[in-house]
Amino acid sequence: MAAPGENLRINADRLWDSIHEIAKIGPGVAGGNNRQTLTDEDGEARRLFRRWCEEAGLEMGVDKMGTMFATRAGTDPEALPVYVGSHLDTQPTGGRYDGVLGVLGGLEVVRTLNDLGIRTRHPIVVTNWTNEEGTRFAPAMLASGVFAGEHDLDWAYARQDKDGKRFGDELERIGFKGDEEVGARRIKAFFELHIEQGPILEDEGIDIGVVTHGQGLWWLQVTLTGKEAHTGSTPMPKRRNAGLGMARITELVHEVAFAYQPEAVGAIGHMEVYPNSRNVIPGRVVFTIDIRSPHEEVLNEMRGRIEDGIATICEALDIGFEVEAVGHFAPVTFDEGCVKAIRDAAERLGYSHRDIVSGAGHDACWINRVAPTAMVMCPCVDGLSHNEAEEISKEWAAAGADVLFHAVVETAEIVE
Repeated sequence: MAAPGENLRINADRLWDSIHEIAKIGPGVAGGNNRQTLTDEDGEARRLFRRWCEEAGLEMGVDKMGTMFATRAGTDPEALPVYVGSHLDTQPTGGRYDGVLGVLGGLEVVRTLNDLGIRTRHPIVVTNWTNEEGTRFAPAMLASGVFAGEHDLDWAYARQDKDGKRFGDELERIGFKGDEEVGARRIKAFFELHIEQGPILEDEGIDIGVVTHGQGLWWLQVTLTGKEAHTGSTPMPKRRNAGLGMARITELVHEVAFAYQPEAVGAIGHMEVYPNSRNVIPGRVVFTIDIRSPHEEVLNEMRGRIEDGIATICEALDIGFEVEAVGHFAPVTFDEGCVKAIRDAAERLGYSHRDIVSGAGHDACWINRVAPTAMVMCPCVDGLSHNEAEEISKEWAAAGADVLFHAVVETAEIVE
């Protein structure tokens, strides 16, 4: 297929202005955004996105999960569409770029094609997936998960937020409960542009991350049971300290993750200590271990070593333990053809690039199960994301969108 010429670039000023225009909707308290899914603010951002799409001549469709699909027609009505996009919802203390760059970068692809009068054989569909963040309604990547057949539609509608409001009811309330069946669309390829949400690209001074894999994960919920006792009067050899067990397991998880470098990670995030009193030795603790690797065999080895280590630690401390797997996501290997299109685009445009593994989950991870998929990443300052201080430069955004443009347009095939 013909590749676009290296002189073809997106309009960086227009992309940057659009990002900061939509950031006015649902502003945070420190320069970022609080535009959680299916809130009034989410609805307002969706309406602005819809208006921009209509002004670009796109035809908007909405499915029963509220995902928005804006189509630029191709010259061949039988050709499968090329999809591009991400999400517009944010964390409660989210930045301006997480997800938004991918949606508006996709829109900028179409705007640039319109400016240049370029037609493609395949349609191009700019996509805004509903509830990627999962901060208001768990789990994350909900709509793309239903699209890929991983979740049931009625189950998704029944998800509740902390106030007991149902996902399906809130979707209808903001006016974005569409009629289109979820997952009915056929896809030639899907491309997602995203900020890295990690420090590698900036630390190495590299323009573009070519995402080859997505991390798989295990979430292991651990309950340790010792014996509550007075912190002052209980002799040290007599203690059955569940808190000490958690501390040693925290170190264990850290050591196991370091044994599988450079790609594996692991930590304990959520933890609860009982009775949580300053002068009582903890009798019970509950915590969750999060381990990740892009390789299934490594992920399972890590889990095995950690579970064996927990047994050894607890035996030494005379405390009981239970380990329950409460979450699992298989590692993702993105499509070789789509990955090559991104790598070739970076080469053609003269951008420095390296292969990279995504440590975070993305809609692309679910869509990869039903269609060829790949991701482009650009750096972010200090690797910071899910924080109002999240920051990128206009040049980084432009480089990512340039690569996205070339990969999408090459896949969609320019009509001479």
